[in-house]
Amino acid sequence: MDLAVLESGKPSAELERDLANLRWLNRYFGAIGILHRFLGRWIAKRTLQDSTLRVLDLATGEGDLPRELVLWCRKRGIAVTVDAVDYNEATLAVARERSRIFPEITFHSGDIRDWGCGSWDLVLCSLALHHFSGKDAVLVLKNAQRLSSGHVLAADLERSLSGALGIHLLTALVLREKMTVHDARLSIRRAFSFDEFDALAREAGWIDYGHARFPVTRQALWIDRV
Repeated sequence: MDLAVLESGKPSAELERDLANLRWLNRYFGAIGILHRFLGRWIAKRTLQDSTLRVLDLATGEGDLPRELVLWCRKRGIAVTVDAVDYNEATLAVARERSRIFPEITFHSGDIRDWGCGSWDLVLCSLALHHFSGKDAVLVLKNAQRLSSGHVLAADLERSLSGALGIHLLTALVLREKMTVHDARLSIRRAFSFDEFDALAREAGWIDYGHARFPVTRQALWIDRV
């Protein structure tokens, strides 16, 4: 990521392509599907007469999940605002550019291990925890719980041999950008196993939470408070 920003201050072309590939992966390999599943479970019955839904997205990347969430809410007449946080300024520059027609989304620079004060109806964290050590991943989960007055959804990869083989083939045959190949293969190796992911939630003090596997090579932890 040292080459993520050029001297002009603009995100590099390599970063732009990598984020586009990640958006494609999110669309067709599970992240968007998981989001839709839980929005339907938690949010679908809200109407314009309800108070505005407040959402926090931790480690937002280029903001594709917040945009998808806003589109989902618009179609159902649900008023929503999203605060989207990421540590990488170059990535945030891409997110802001791609989200210009989404005034519902506000982007923030920050460390998701301790960012924020206040509370949100729904706190999301997708495909971020594998970038952290176990100790820091616990801090992220603690912070997500602290900032939520309602629901929390933390989704990530599940480390497995089949997942590693699948990503190796995908990046050998389809997504062949150098940064994407490196990041995708490293991510599945660094991802937590199913049992390790569960242990993170327990260490973070989560109680009465859900944990399940989802396609493709995904898993999620969630909290229902309302």
